[in-house]
Amino acid sequence: MNKHVGIVGVGNMGGGMAARLLGCGWQVRACDLVAERMQALVPLGGSAAATPAEAARGAAAVIVCVVDAQQAESVLFEPQGIAGALAPGGAVLLCPTIAPADVERLAAGLAERGLHAIDAPMSGGPARARDGSMSLMVACEDAVHDAQRELLDTLSGKVFRVGTRPGDGARTKLVNNLLAAINLAGAAEAIALAQRLGLDPARTLDVIEQSSGQSWIGSDRMRRAIDGDFAPRAHVTLLQKDTRLALEAARAAGFAARLGPVAHQAFNDAVQAGHAGLDDAALLKLFAA
Repeated sequence: MNKHVGIVGVGNMGGGMAARLLGCGWQVRACDLVAERMQALVPLGGSAAATPAEAARGAAAVIVCVVDAQQAESVLFEPQGIAGALAPGGAVLLCPTIAPADVERLAAGLAERGLHAIDAPMSGGPARARDGSMSLMVACEDAVHDAQRELLDTLSGKVFRVGTRPGDGARTKLVNNLLAAINLAGAAEAIALAQRLGLDPARTLDVIEQSSGQSWIGSDRMRRAIDGDFAPRAHVTLLQKDTRLALEAARAAGFAARLGPVAHQAFNDAVQAGHAGLDDAALLKLFAA
């Protein structure tokens, strides 16, 4: 198997995936607007590409790990984009959380050029991307999955085949992230209440983690927030975007969400309060104010 992989976007999650692949013997060429991110992979055996096209040349697959649909379209189809350099039959893993319609449109554009799209949004955070324990929600044709199975299994020990239809990975991720946002907002409000009641927040979280109020995202974010650690692993703006996309999908399906809009407003409020550059653990700052 061709074990050359390109990765466009090596921030928190993309950088974790790149490090994971390099540690497992893959050859990785990375492209990112921030040169330091690419250079950080060189000691691990990676190489830097000046353009997405350069990252794609000679690769069997390219991982796109950018922020939104506009960035994904740019790195795929602009003159120095992936689609013009990846050999016919190659695969593109679309990892950002974007609208299902955008996945469908990007997948169609790739198919017109003889390339395969793997709708593959991820979940779990940078540490899990690095150790291969993150989740991948994969939607693609069976033959494409089989051809790229070694790559997918290296990236994640939790690969979920959610369908063959491009966009179903995105739909699954939006459902997951809507629930994650609701859980996080609830956890932040609960810990803020504990503080107002004069309880020790860390001890309260210890109780929650062993009781019915436990959630992974609540524990992960509130543990850091209690310690005053708001260094961004996942910026507040990401779940602001993801809840917006999830609610748009809900409206399109005729589904009247009740809790989702409340969680979305909490992230909007956090951004308006000046926390956009912080980790989403900063919701505690909002509720404790």
